[in-house]
This record gives sequence, structure tokens and C-alpha cells, in this order.
Amino acid sequence: MNDLVRQHTALDASDLEWLHLLVSEWQLLSDLSFADLVLWVPTLDGTRYVSVAQMRPNTGPTSYQDDMVGHLVPRGRRPMLDAALDEGRIVREGDPEWREEVPVRVESIPVRRDGRVLGVIARNTNLLTVRTPSRLELTYLQSASDLAQMIAAGAFPFPGQQVDMDASPRAGDGLIRLDAEGVVQYASPNALSAYHRLGLAADLVGHHLGRTTAELAPARGPVDEALVKLASGWAPREFEVEGDEGVIQLRAIPLKPKGTHIGSLVLLRDVTELRRRERELITKDATIREIHHRVKNNLQTVAALLRLQARRMDSEQGREALNEAVRRVGSIAIVHETLSQNLDERVEFDEIADRVLAMVAEIAPGTVAGRRTGRFGILDAEVATPLSMVLTEVLQNALEHGFGPGEQGTVEVSAVRGGTRLDGRLLVTVQDDGRGLPADFDPHTAGNLGLQIVRTLVEGELGGTFTMLPAPAGGTRVVLDLPVRAEKG
Repeated sequence: MNDLVRQHTALDASDLEWLHLLVSEWQLLSDLSFADLVLWVPTLDGTRYVSVAQMRPNTGPTSYQDDMVGHLVPRGRRPMLDAALDEGRIVREGDPEWREEVPVRVESIPVRRDGRVLGVIARNTNLLTVRTPSRLELTYLQSASDLAQMIAAGAFPFPGQQVDMDASPRAGDGLIRLDAEGVVQYASPNALSAYHRLGLAADLVGHHLGRTTAELAPARGPVDEALVKLASGWAPREFEVEGDEGVIQLRAIPLKPKGTHIGSLVLLRDVTELRRRERELITKDATIREIHHRVKNNLQTVAALLRLQARRMDSEQGREALNEAVRRVGSIAIVHETLSQNLDERVEFDEIADRVLAMVAEIAPGTVAGRRTGRFGILDAEVATPLSMVLTEVLQNALEHGFGPGEQGTVEVSAVRGGTRLDGRLLVTVQDDGRGLPADFDPHTAGNLGLQIVRTLVEGELGGTFTMLPAPAGGTRVVLDLPVRAEKG
């Protein structure tokens, strides 16, 4: 719609915003009218109309099998559009049109904003299945007529009240028509069923909806006057009411077709099961986070015990082995700490990599600077945990064997995620400028425990590849090529 309006019309940004607000609401008008809606806007030179939006009803058959958006119609070909635009009134005159042997009633509704007519809504009703309307259908049609008059007067949609139609109640979910005093004139079967779920034992018709709704809500002292006013439909609002047995979501729409408040529409939906599932998910998420938090605490306790044991060791080799174990446990604890703060089993690994790099850098025999480039991105927990251990082992190996006491150097961790050549993969490179590898060194046969852990985790658990080779400018380069799940935007 943005492109069509800017390309063909003279409407400014505020006018376009009003049309967006209208289109966000007009599914309701389409459903209440049992009709297709097409929004026509005059072109910049005033000689044609361009259709910028279209809506089909959920409550009846469509009048248009084809998409009408983008069509251009010369002025004069559809006189009802001309009359609605020029005279600023709803035009219903004329006989039904025949489209592919289907009779269609066409009406034109001017779209007004601040006294100016921006465009015209063509309301097209398929008459092929016309029958004697029920009380529900009559209420729908009367409500649609009131909304159409409000659109023509510039009183609908309501500024600042853009609605998410996917989350808000629709006409088919449940509809209540109120008079000017807030008394129920009509309640659809779905609406009545929702109120029965709240605990209503009688019919709604003839009762004041605001007071009835407040009485069904759990007692909290005096009757909630704000709830009474909201449910009476005096202001365009969306809210929820929770009773002992259920939860309903309501949306109030004041009706002022000729500038005077004549009543309200209240759309409602029974969301009891939805809210119950949401609470279960919240409880489940909280439980999972608590488990990760406790695992992290237990791992930190294990690390502290190993650290205490290392201090009591007389053997330098034994003490160093225990300190390596402390770092391995610590890298896993970092992942669980991150998971304990998330709502799902996925973590932003960049923070974990930075913490692992800082933790391992503490053991450097000389002055070694560590840095990270690139981005790991968001990883699943089953990838993050072994990858944190792999990164710990590779960094620990680089610092211990690449630099001697008093030496200076740099260790860089780089990550490349996705892209044309790496779609669904993560490429991690750890490179130092230290002593480099011995001439006869083979990482795939070396008996070093750390490298054995790396090979096992990378090739066995992560399903990736591990390469260790001399860096071009001196030092050592380790490359990890891992399959990962694509990030979600």
C-alpha cells in the first residue's frame, strides 16, 4: 500500500498513516457486512482511481476471486465511486452487478479525515446465497451500517488505537450490542457461552453489561467502577476479565454514526485455555531456568572443591591437572549460567566466548592479549556446552604451549557464521603468534588429554571437523568447522 499511495496519489504521510489505521481495523467491517472491501484512492492527476488494499470476509462468500490491489480505473467508469468522493456520502443506489453469473451489490463509502475525503471503500456483497437474515445477521448488518457512517464522518477508526487483528477478538468469536446506557440489546451464542464460562447463570439481554461483568469478576471490595465503565463501551478499549472458572478478552467499540453516542459493540473471545497454557509455559520456563541455575551452582561447588584439593597437592603435575579440571568445569558452568537467564534453550555465545577467553588468559605464563573478532551468534544449548569446553581446551593449549614465562603475544578467536559459503555452519579460528608446532607434531595422534577432548567433542558430539596447523606468520592456527542451526530473526 505504501508504494501504491506514494507512486500514484497526492496523499501525505499523515494521510497514509490514517489509511493504515483503517486497514488494520476493516476486517471487522468486512465480517459484519458479509462483504468484500476494496479501498480506492484518486490518482495525483484526478483522472483515475487506484486500488491500494483489499479485504475478504470471514463470514460469507467473496465477490472477487482475483486480487484487486494495484488496479487502475478511469474516473467515470464507476459512477458510485465518483459520487462518494465528490459528495462525501455513502452511495447505495443502483442495481446489482453481475460478475461471472454472480449478483453483487455494490456500495461506496467515503473515507474522511479532518474534513477531507481521502478515498472510497467499495463494499461488494455476494447475493448468490441471500436468505432471510437471522437476528445475528441483522445485528451484524446494523452494526456494519453504523461503522460505515462513522468512516464517512471521519469518526472511525479511532486515532492511536491501532489493533492487532490476530490477537484481538473478531466478530465471529462473540459479539454483544449495547444501547446508549450500556444495556445488552443482543448477545451472540458465542458471547453468551463465554459469559457462562465466567459464571453467568442467566441471559445477558436486558442486563447492564458493565455491572454484570464487574459482578462476575472475583470480589475485591467495592465494585470496580473502571471495569463497569470499560464493559459499558464508553471508550475504545481492549481488556480482559478473569472469573473463577474462565478468562474472556473484550474489545469495546463506541458507536457514534451521526456524532451522537447510540450504543456500543463489544467483541469478546474466550481465552481461558490460552491463558492456562501460557501459565503452564511460564511455570515450565521458570523450572528450566531454576534447574540451570542449580546446575551452575553445583558445578561451581565442584570447581571450588577441586581448587581446594589442588592447593593441598604436593605434586606440581597433580596440582596443574586439578587446575585444568577446574577450568573445564568452569566453562560448562558459564553456559548453564547463561541458560538460567534465558526463556529458551538457546544462548548468545559471544558473551560465553569472551568469558572463556578471559578465564583461560589468567593462566598465561607471560603477557598474552586475547581478543575476539566476528560473531558466534545464538546457539542451541546442546552445541554451546561442548563448544565452550572445546574453546577452553584450545585456548588453554595455545597459552600453555605457545608462550613461555615472560613472553608476550596475542591469541585471537574469530567466528564466521552463515553466509553463502557457510550456510548452516559456524567456522571458528583460534590463532596465536607463539612458538608454533613441533616439526613432527600430529594433532590427530597426539596423546595430550586436552586435544583428545577436543577431537571427541568436535567430531563425535558436534559432527564437525578439527584442524590444527602452523599459522602463516608464525604460531599456531586451530580451525573448527561446525554445523549449526540457522538463527531466527
